[in-house]
Amino acid sequence: MQDVKPLDARTLGAVIDDLVGIIASRVGGDPVTSYTASLLAAGPGKCAKKLGEEGVEAALAAVSGDKAALASEAADVLFHLLVTLQVCGVTAEEAAAALHARKGVSGHDEKKQRPAVPAATEG
Repeated sequence: MQDVKPLDARTLGAVIDDLVGIIASRVGGDPVTSYTASLLAAGPGKCAKKLGEEGVEAALAAVSGDKAALASEAADVLFHLLVTLQVCGVTAEEAAAALHARKGVSGHDEKKQRPAVPAATEG
């Protein structure tokens, strides 16, 4: 069992760093005993599908005004995003670097500069 510090003593970054490590440790793990290992074993298509489902659930919680539900769904989105990054070979640091590169750039301008995203295929 891992030593879990009280949330008020931890930053979001520290929580995410811990979760990234836990997810990485599940690569090649037993899909029967580990939900994370089962997602990773299922591949990018399954992980992306779960990420999308959780994103929709978070959006619905936001619209409902239920702050506790939104916090819970946001946690699910973050978890499934990190699993999807892992299975796709993208590090959290690479995602953070992409986010950091946008600092000081208008969101409207940044979006105009992005290449088109190809249609998703489940695999």
